Amino acid sequence: MFRSRRDFLKSTSCGFGYLAAATMAAEAAKAYENPLAPKKPHFAPKVKRVIYMFMQGAPSQHDTFDYNEELERGAGKKTESSRGNLLPSVFKFEKQGQSGLPISSVFPHVSKHADDLCLLNAMHTDSPAHPQASIFLHTGSFTFVRPALGSWTVYGLGTENSDLPGFVTLNPPNVGGAALYGSAFLPATYQGTRITIAPNQPPIANIRNTRMTTEEQRKQIDLIQQMNRGMLDKVQTDNELEGLIESYELAFRMQAAVPKVLGLAQEPDAAKEAYGLNVEATRDFGTQCLAARRMAEAGVRFIEISTGGWDHHNGLKTRMTANATAIDKPIGALITDLKQRGLWNDTLLVWGGEFGRSSWEQGPGGDGRQHNNRGFTVWLSGGAVKGGMRYGRCDVDGVAVENKTHVHDLNATILHLLGMDHTRLTYRYAGRDFRLTDVHGDVIRQVLA
Repeated sequence: MFRSRRDFLKSTSCGFGYLAAATMAAEAAKAYENPLAPKKPHFAPKVKRVIYMFMQGAPSQHDTFDYNEELERGAGKKTESSRGNLLPSVFKFEKQGQSGLPISSVFPHVSKHADDLCLLNAMHTDSPAHPQASIFLHTGSFTFVRPALGSWTVYGLGTENSDLPGFVTLNPPNVGGAALYGSAFLPATYQGTRITIAPNQPPIANIRNTRMTTEEQRKQIDLIQQMNRGMLDKVQTDNELEGLIESYELAFRMQAAVPKVLGLAQEPDAAKEAYGLNVEATRDFGTQCLAARRMAEAGVRFIEISTGGWDHHNGLKTRMTANATAIDKPIGALITDLKQRGLWNDTLLVWGGEFGRSSWEQGPGGDGRQHNNRGFTVWLSGGAVKGGMRYGRCDVDGVAVENKTHVHDLNATILHLLGMDHTRLTYRYAGRDFRLTDVHGDVIRQVLA
C-alpha cells in the first residue's frame, strides 16, 4: 500500500521506474500532435470567431425584427391559410439608423446598431417542434446524432489558445440537451465545454485541485498519459481514448487560464454597468455577454450563449417585453465593446431561435402566437456581413417566399466566413463522408461584405 500520492508517483508502474516512465512520457508528449492546434482553413477567412446567441423557444419575428406591412393591414382578418385572426405586431416598429432598418421598439439598445445588422427575414427549417428544431439548428439533423456546429468549427480550424477550449457553451438550454454541443462521431476532443454562469457558483466544477500542488499534478498526469498513449499505440485508433488524453492536458492548463478569463470582478464598474450586471433583469444575460467578449479576446473559437422562455403561446406583449429587456442592453454593450477592442471586423455575431411564430393569434385572449417553422428571422452582425439590410421576405401568413434561407444555408454561410467550404469539411464515419449540411446548403453570398 502507498502511504501517499507522492509515494505512488515515486513507485514503479507496469515494470517501469518512475524516472523511466517520466522520460517516456516526455518523449511521447513531444511526438504527440495536439488535435486542437490551429489548422489552415480552405481559403482566407473573413472572421476568426463566432459568438452565437441562441434564443430557445422561438422568438416571434413579427414582434422583433420582421416588419410586415401586409400583416399590419390585415389586422383582425383571416386568410385562406390562417388558423385564426391575423395579429399584427404588439409593438411599434420604427426605422433606425441611416439604413432605415425597421426594428421593434422593444429593442432600444440594439436599434442603435441597426446599420450593423443583417436581417435574414426568410429563414425556414424542417420541424415545428422545439427539441427537434433546436437540435437541427445546431447539427443539421434531428433524426440521427450529429456533431454540433461548434464542434465542426473546431475540428476544421483548431483553436487559437491552447489553454482554453475551442468551443464553449454558456448556460445551454435543457431542450435539446447535450446534442446542442456534442461532437457525436467526431473525436471527443471537439465537443463543447459547458460552462455555467451563475451567481456564487463556479463556472466549471472541480476546476481546482485542492489536494495536490501543480508540480505533483503534472507528474501524475505525465505517468497516466504515458500509459494512455501506450495503449493508443496498440489499438491505433480510439476516439474516446484520444479525447481522454487531450482532456487531461486541457483540464490541467485550464486550471490557470479559466479563472483569469472568467474573472469578471476585475472588469471596471463602467463595463459592468454597460452590460447590465447591476440590474437583476439584465444580469444573467449580461454576464454571459461579458464572459463571451472576454473569451473571444482570449482566443476561444466558437462561443454560444443562450437564454430560454421565448415560447409565447400567450401573454405575448408582457412576456416578450421581459425577454427583450433581458438581452437588449447586453447585446448593445457587446457590439460596442467588440468595436472598441478591435474585435469587430473578425467576429461574427449570430442571433436567433429554432423557428418563429405564426401571423395569427392564439389563445382565449388572442395574445399569443403558434409555432411557425416556415418563416422566421435570424440576424448576423460583424465586419464580414453587410449591415443595415433585410434579406428575404415572408408573406402575410408568415411563410418565406422571397430569398428563402434554410438552416443549411445559414450554417454553410457561417463556415464560409470562417474560411471553410462546407462541402469539403467532412469526416469519414460508418463508410461514408459526413458533413454539417448533409447534401444541402448554399452560401448566402448576397449578405457578405
